[in-house]
Amino acid sequence: MLSVAAIIAIPVATSFPSTASAASVAGLPDFTDLVEKTGPAVVNIRTTEKAKFAQGAPGAGADDEEMQEFFKRFFGVPVPPRQQQPERPSRPKRPGTPPAEEEVPRGVGSGFIISADGYVMTNAHVVDGADEVYVTLTDKREFKAKIIGADKRTDVALVKIEGANLPRLALGDSDKIRVGEWVIAIGSPFGLDNTVTAGIISAKARDTGDYLPLIQTDVAVNPGNSGGPLINMRGEVVGINSQIYSRSGGYMGISFAVPIDEAMRVSDQLKQAGKVTRGRIGVQIGELTKEVAESLGLSKAQGALVQRVEAGGPAEKAGVEAGDIILKFNGILIERSSDLPRLVGNTKPGARAVLTVWRKGANRDLNVTVAEMEQEKVAKRDDKKSKAEQTANALGLVASDLTDAQKKELKIDGGVVVDAAEGASARAGLRAGDVVLRLNNTDVKDAKQFAALVAKLDAKKVAVILVRRGDASQFVPIRPLAQ
Repeated sequence: MLSVAAIIAIPVATSFPSTASAASVAGLPDFTDLVEKTGPAVVNIRTTEKAKFAQGAPGAGADDEEMQEFFKRFFGVPVPPRQQQPERPSRPKRPGTPPAEEEVPRGVGSGFIISADGYVMTNAHVVDGADEVYVTLTDKREFKAKIIGADKRTDVALVKIEGANLPRLALGDSDKIRVGEWVIAIGSPFGLDNTVTAGIISAKARDTGDYLPLIQTDVAVNPGNSGGPLINMRGEVVGINSQIYSRSGGYMGISFAVPIDEAMRVSDQLKQAGKVTRGRIGVQIGELTKEVAESLGLSKAQGALVQRVEAGGPAEKAGVEAGDIILKFNGILIERSSDLPRLVGNTKPGARAVLTVWRKGANRDLNVTVAEMEQEKVAKRDDKKSKAEQTANALGLVASDLTDAQKKELKIDGGVVVDAAEGASARAGLRAGDVVLRLNNTDVKDAKQFAALVAKLDAKKVAVILVRRGDASQFVPIRPLAQ
């Protein structure tokens, strides 16, 4: 790499012709008209909850722990707590007066108007747990919004404000976006309304372990941008800014957006029914490696490897067996295993579909009737644990045994529930309520066995755990800490 002195010593005329410099400057994008056109339809969203406290006790603003949890959902890692807010004066307490109920701030985020009559799209985690939602436009008008519905699996929510002839954003086609094209984000990072940042699309269909593939960009996104639009140079929304990758709690050059095509499919169902209905066929799948594909006689490592078939489920009734490779769903090629749950999920329950599977060196077609996916089930944490049981292991996980009721509800025989995730596990996206089913190639039976397995891990090698969240399972690589 050249030093600063060396760079300064290079004659400008020799290495950087003036014509080339002029051309490069002239080719830079100008976002001014784009921002002027789209900015009025981007809104600030703040949420509140009703807190109860005794009369005469000091009031409180947004609780630091709750705000940190909001940011933690956004980032996947905690951020430093806010400065202590001054307390409000106490009020005299009357004998027998019940605890007062007062609105306190809960979180902040962004959104954008998609219809002139007031439908606003945002992230599900922006409005999750809110008692009241307030939407503020750029002209400072504020509306109390109604939550039409929210879908945690895709992190999409739809809210409604009462208005007419409101500014709205045009919707683009996220399937037609190209890697390298310019995009902008507009939102309220740290409460700074209508902040504009710009960058390019870094990757399409990035599989982050969520229910749908995300758009990766290098657009600066921070707390408060969540739920705001990702806009192309034609002024069309192509995504909803939803997540960032961070090791520090701040923006590190990688952000993710929910594709608008997928978001609209979700919002249409939320508008019609207040919830999202998805299909399921009852299989647990894994990625097909190149080595396994070659050994089975497949030319490419494509498809979804069936690891387990639910007893009595649609797949078992159709004749699917563990070890099958599902190559196609209704004629659509399964490039990666994560493609299958998305295709099945978008299929209407009750519909018949054709699975093309590879078994014992030959293709065969199986007819399956798609069932309805149950609402997401998360194992509830048992807080009655000793401090010793709360110590994180080398993977950064605090885990405990599942109760018989939890196993029955989740329809599993073994595994451990995550009580807390920190360090490498938190960065990998694990969270409380996840269920660990397997460590490397060993099924996890209980917390004692899991602890013993983790203790034997080689700190120089990456460990792979099979994690279940809701009805979906996925392998997550984590590097253990040295003991």
